[in-house]
Amino acid sequence: MAFLSIEPAAGAEIDGLIAHVPGGDWAALDAREWAYDRFDAAAQVAHDLPHAPQIAAYTVPDRVAAEATHPILLSYLDVVVQGYLREFGEAGVEAFFATTAGWHTPLRDDRAAPIYPRHQPLTGTERALVDRMLAAVI
Repeated sequence: MAFLSIEPAAGAEIDGLIAHVPGGDWAALDAREWAYDRFDAAAQVAHDLPHAPQIAAYTVPDRVAAEATHPILLSYLDVVVQGYLREFGEAGVEAFFATTAGWHTPLRDDRAAPIYPRHQPLTGTERALVDRMLAAVI
Protein backbone atom coordinates (compact mmCIF):
# COMPACT_ATOMS: atom_id res chain seq x y z
CA MET A 1 0.00 0.00 0.00
CA ALA A 2 1.05 3.57 -0.54
CA PHE A 3 1.29 5.91 2.44
CA LEU A 4 0.23 9.54 2.78
CA SER A 5 2.69 11.53 4.85
CA ILE A 6 3.63 15.04 5.86
CA GLU A 7 7.09 16.51 5.69
CA PRO A 8 8.55 19.77 6.95
CA ALA A 9 8.76 22.68 4.52
CA ALA A 10 9.85 26.16 5.57
CA GLY A 11 6.94 28.59 5.54
CA ALA A 12 4.43 25.91 4.57
CA GLU A 13 1.07 25.28 6.22
CA ILE A 14 -1.45 22.47 5.88
CA ASP A 15 -5.04 22.26 6.97
CA GLY A 16 -5.83 19.54 9.45
CA LEU A 17 -7.83 18.59 12.50
CA ILE A 18 -6.90 17.79 16.07
CA ALA A 19 -8.54 14.47 16.85
CA HIS A 20 -9.08 13.14 20.35
CA VAL A 21 -7.29 9.86 21.06
CA PRO A 22 -9.97 7.70 22.74
CA GLY A 23 -8.99 6.92 26.30
CA GLY A 24 -5.59 8.49 25.67
CA ASP A 25 -4.60 5.13 24.21
CA TRP A 26 -1.65 6.25 22.10
CA ALA A 27 -0.36 2.67 21.93
CA ALA A 28 -3.52 1.59 20.09
CA LEU A 29 -3.20 4.52 17.68
CA ASP A 30 0.48 3.71 17.14
CA ALA A 31 -0.49 0.11 16.35
CA ARG A 32 -3.06 1.29 13.79
CA GLU A 33 -0.53 3.68 12.25
CA TRP A 34 2.19 1.00 12.28
CA ALA A 35 4.09 2.26 9.23
CA TYR A 36 4.42 5.79 10.59
CA ASP A 37 6.62 7.43 13.19
CA ARG A 38 4.78 9.58 15.72
CA PHE A 39 6.29 12.92 16.67
CA ASP A 40 5.27 15.70 19.03
CA ALA A 41 3.67 18.46 16.97
CA ALA A 42 2.25 20.67 19.73
CA ALA A 43 4.67 23.50 18.96
CA GLN A 44 3.82 23.47 15.25
CA VAL A 45 0.02 23.40 15.48
CA ALA A 46 -2.00 26.60 15.74
CA HIS A 47 -5.36 26.23 17.47
CA ASP A 48 -7.88 28.17 19.55
CA LEU A 49 -8.21 25.66 22.38
CA PRO A 50 -8.08 27.15 25.88
CA HIS A 51 -5.65 24.42 27.03
CA ALA A 52 -2.46 22.88 25.66
CA PRO A 53 -3.43 19.39 24.46
CA GLN A 54 -0.96 16.67 23.58
CA ILE A 55 -0.70 16.87 19.80
CA ALA A 56 1.17 14.42 17.64
CA ALA A 57 1.53 13.90 13.93
CA TYR A 58 2.55 10.82 12.05
CA THR A 59 5.04 10.74 9.19
CA VAL A 60 6.31 7.96 7.01
CA PRO A 61 9.97 7.33 7.76
CA ASP A 62 12.40 7.48 4.84
CA ARG A 63 12.97 3.72 5.05
CA VAL A 64 9.28 3.02 4.36
CA ALA A 65 8.86 5.72 1.72
CA ALA A 66 11.86 4.39 -0.19
CA GLU A 67 10.41 0.88 -0.18
CA ALA A 68 6.91 1.89 -1.25
CA THR A 69 6.23 0.40 -4.67
CA HIS A 70 2.52 -0.14 -4.31
CA PRO A 71 -0.28 1.88 -5.91
CA ILE A 72 -2.39 4.49 -4.17
CA LEU A 73 -5.78 2.96 -3.38
CA LEU A 74 -8.52 5.14 -4.82
CA SER A 75 -10.76 4.12 -1.90
CA TYR A 76 -8.17 5.63 0.49
CA LEU A 77 -7.73 8.81 -1.53
CA ASP A 78 -11.52 9.17 -1.75
CA VAL A 79 -11.75 9.20 2.07
CA VAL A 80 -8.96 11.77 2.38
CA VAL A 81 -10.52 14.08 -0.19
CA GLN A 82 -13.99 13.64 1.27
CA GLY A 83 -12.64 14.72 4.65
CA TYR A 84 -10.89 17.77 3.22
CA LEU A 85 -14.03 18.74 1.31
CA ARG A 86 -16.27 18.48 4.36
CA GLU A 87 -13.90 20.34 6.67
CA PHE A 88 -12.22 22.90 4.39
CA GLY A 89 -14.36 23.09 1.26
CA GLU A 90 -13.25 22.80 -2.32
CA ALA A 91 -10.41 25.29 -1.70
CA GLY A 92 -9.07 22.88 0.93
CA VAL A 93 -9.19 20.01 -1.57
CA GLU A 94 -7.36 22.12 -4.14
CA ALA A 95 -4.70 23.00 -1.55
CA PHE A 96 -4.31 19.31 -0.64
CA PHE A 97 -3.65 18.34 -4.25
CA ALA A 98 -1.37 21.34 -4.84
CA THR A 99 0.81 20.63 -1.80
CA THR A 100 0.95 16.84 -2.09
CA ALA A 101 3.80 15.18 -3.95
CA GLY A 102 4.06 11.70 -5.37
CA TRP A 103 1.30 11.78 -7.97
CA HIS A 104 3.58 9.76 -10.25
CA THR A 105 2.71 6.73 -8.08
CA PRO A 106 0.26 4.40 -9.83
CA LEU A 107 -3.40 4.47 -8.75
CA ARG A 108 -5.51 1.38 -8.15
CA ASP A 109 -9.20 1.94 -8.79
CA ASP A 110 -10.74 -0.26 -6.10
CA ARG A 111 -13.95 1.73 -5.76
CA ALA A 112 -16.12 -1.20 -6.87
CA ALA A 113 -14.56 -3.48 -4.24
CA PRO A 114 -12.75 -1.21 -1.72
CA ILE A 115 -9.59 -2.57 -0.15
CA TYR A 116 -9.09 0.33 2.27
CA PRO A 117 -10.76 -0.85 5.51
CA ARG A 118 -12.18 2.56 6.46
CA HIS A 119 -13.54 3.42 3.01
CA GLN A 120 -16.65 5.59 2.76
CA PRO A 121 -19.28 5.98 0.04
CA LEU A 122 -18.94 9.15 -2.01
CA THR A 123 -21.67 11.24 -3.54
CA GLY A 124 -21.55 11.74 -7.29
CA THR A 125 -20.31 15.28 -6.71
CA GLU A 126 -17.51 14.09 -4.39
CA ARG A 127 -16.44 11.40 -6.86
CA ALA A 128 -16.38 13.91 -9.72
CA LEU A 129 -14.23 16.27 -7.65
CA VAL A 130 -11.70 13.52 -6.83
CA ASP A 131 -11.55 12.47 -10.48
CA ARG A 132 -11.19 16.07 -11.71
CA MET A 133 -8.43 16.88 -9.22
CA LEU A 134 -6.57 13.66 -10.04
CA ALA A 135 -6.75 14.42 -13.74
CA ALA A 136 -5.16 17.82 -13.06
CA VAL A 137 -2.13 16.39 -11.21
CA ILE A 138 -1.49 13.21 -13.19
